[in-house]
Amino acid sequence: MSALTTNKSVLSWIDEKVELVKPDKIVWIDGSKEQIEELRATACSTGELIKLNQELLPDCYLHRTAVNDVARVEGRTFICASTKEEAGPTNNWMDPNEAYEMLYDIARDSYKGRTMYVIPYSMGPVGSPFAKVGIELTDSIYVVLNMVIMTRVGKDVLEVLGDSNDWVRGLHCRCDIDEEKRYICQFPQDNTIISVNSGYGGNVLLGKKCFALRIASYQGWKEGWQAEHMLILGIENPRGEVKYICAAFPSACGKTNLAMLIPPESYKKKGYKVWCVGDDISWIRKGPDGRLYAINPENGFFGVAPGTNEKSNPNALASTKKGTIFTNVAHNLDNNTVWWEGLDKNPPANAVEWKGNPWNGQESEEKGAHPNSRFTAPAVNCPCLSSEFENPNGVPISAIVFGGRRAKLAPLVYQSRDWNHGVFVGSIMASETTAAAAGAVGVVRRDPMAMLPFCGYNMADYWQHWIDIGADLDPEKAPKIFNVNWFRKDDEGNFMWPGFGDNLRVLEWIIDRCEGKVDAKSTEIGFIPYAEDINIEGLEGEVSLESLNSILEVEKELWQEDAKGIEEFYAKFGDKIPPVLAAELETLKKNVQ
Repeated sequence: MSALTTNKSVLSWIDEKVELVKPDKIVWIDGSKEQIEELRATACSTGELIKLNQELLPDCYLHRTAVNDVARVEGRTFICASTKEEAGPTNNWMDPNEAYEMLYDIARDSYKGRTMYVIPYSMGPVGSPFAKVGIELTDSIYVVLNMVIMTRVGKDVLEVLGDSNDWVRGLHCRCDIDEEKRYICQFPQDNTIISVNSGYGGNVLLGKKCFALRIASYQGWKEGWQAEHMLILGIENPRGEVKYICAAFPSACGKTNLAMLIPPESYKKKGYKVWCVGDDISWIRKGPDGRLYAINPENGFFGVAPGTNEKSNPNALASTKKGTIFTNVAHNLDNNTVWWEGLDKNPPANAVEWKGNPWNGQESEEKGAHPNSRFTAPAVNCPCLSSEFENPNGVPISAIVFGGRRAKLAPLVYQSRDWNHGVFVGSIMASETTAAAAGAVGVVRRDPMAMLPFCGYNMADYWQHWIDIGADLDPEKAPKIFNVNWFRKDDEGNFMWPGFGDNLRVLEWIIDRCEGKVDAKSTEIGFIPYAEDINIEGLEGEVSLESLNSILEVEKELWQEDAKGIEEFYAKFGDKIPPVLAAELETLKKNVQ
C-alpha cells in the first residue's frame, strides 16, 4: 500500500523502523469505514477480538490481554531526558543513548511474519490551534482499533501536518509480551515514544498518557502552554449560562463520575445541566482575550469497567452501548454480551472470565472481570457530551479544582488566596490509599496535580511553569483555584458528604465565588464557605448545617502534621523547589502553629 504522505521526516523515520523490525507488509491507516471493518474481521478470524451481540451491542467487541499484561507499569516507564536532573526525582530515568540501544535490541526483527500498521493521528480536533500530530507504528490490530476510537485518525491528519517535522514518533512492538523486557520509554527532547512487550491499552495506545501527558507536558513547558491530567466539565445554570471547570484527582477519587455528573433532582427541576468536555486530559492555553482555554485532546473514553453501572455513572454506561471495545471483562455466553463486577446484581452463570476460562458467576469466588478491565468508547456516544467538544479553540476556564481522598484533613472545599497559593495547593495534593491501590490502606500518597506518574520532566520545573503561566495572566481573568475533598469521615468512619451528583452543590459554590456572588471566611489554609452558602436543600437527614460546619472545619493539629509531610516531599527536589512554593509552605506552617 503506498504511503499517504510525502513528508520526508515521516517517510525516512518509517524506513528506519521498517529496517529495524522487518514487517512482512505495511498498511497505512486512512480512517475509512471499509478499512476499519476489514481490520475487525481479520482480528475476529485470528481470535484477537470476539464479535459481540450486534443487536444489543452494535459494533462492539471483546479483547483479552495476556494475564501478565493488565495495567500501566509505572516501574517500567522511563523519561529518557539527556540528564537525570531533567527527568527529576519522581520519574524513572534512563540515558537516552542507552535506552535506544536497549529498545532497538528488543525490537529488532520483532515484526517478522507480522504487519506494520501506520497510524497517523491528531490529538485534538484536526487543524485546531491546540492540536498536535502523532504517528504510531504497531503490529497490533487491537491498538489500531483503539486508537481509531481514542484519537482522530486518517488522511486529513497528514494533510494538516504537511511537510512539518512537528509530530510525535511512536513505535509499539508486542514482541513476546515478556514482562521482564517490558519498557515504556518517553524521549521528550526527541518527541519520541517506544513501547515494547506490552499489549495493554495504557502502555500501547501511545496517544494516551505517553503523548497527551508525558510528551505534551514537556512540549507545553517549552512552548508556553499546559498539558494536565484534568477533566473538563461545563455547568449550565437555569438561565442557560455555561461555566467551565478543569479538575484534577488521583485515581479512585471519582474523576469519571464527576466528568459525567448527573445533577440532583432538585437541580434538574430548576434546569441545571452538566456537560462533559473531557474525562481525563486537558490541554490549556491562553486565548486572544487573555483567558485560559482548554480542549480535551482525546476523542473517546478509556474507562475502568468494574463499578460502572446505571446508578454510579449512567452516562459512562450509555457511552459503551455501541462502537466499544471491552478489554478483560467477563463474556456472557447466553446472550453474547459482557459483564463485570458492579454492573448489576446478576452475574451470568454461563460465561467466560477475563482470562478465558469457563466461569459461573452465580457460584464462583473468582472475579469475572479483571479489577482494571476497560472499555474504549467513542465520546460521541456520551449523552451529556458538550456541544463545545469539537470546538477547535477550546472552552474558557473559570475554575481549576484539585482534590484527593483525605479522611480527616482537608475540608469539603476551600479556595486558594491567589494563583501562586493555588499552585501550592495543587503541589501538595495527596490521597490516602484505598484497597484499590497495592500496599497498606490509609497511607498518604503525594500526587501533585494528579501528575506524578505523567509529568514528562522535573516536577519542580513543572511547578515553576505553573507559576510562570499565572504571572502572564491578568488576575481578573485567571481561573480561581480550589481544593475539594468528598471523602471526609466522622469519628465512626462514616463519610460525611453524600458525593456523586450532590457534588454539584459544591461546584455551584465554586462558580458563585468565581463570579463574586458569595463571601467566604479567611482561614489558615485559604477561603472556606459559610455553611449556609452551600445549598443542602433535599439532603435532609443526610447533611445538616451543623454537620456541614464540621466538614468545613480546619483542624490545626492535623495541618501541622501534614506540613511536615509536605516538607519531606519538597526535600526530594532540593534547591530546585520554586521559592514561591517554599514561601507558601512557611506561611502555612506559621498559620497553623
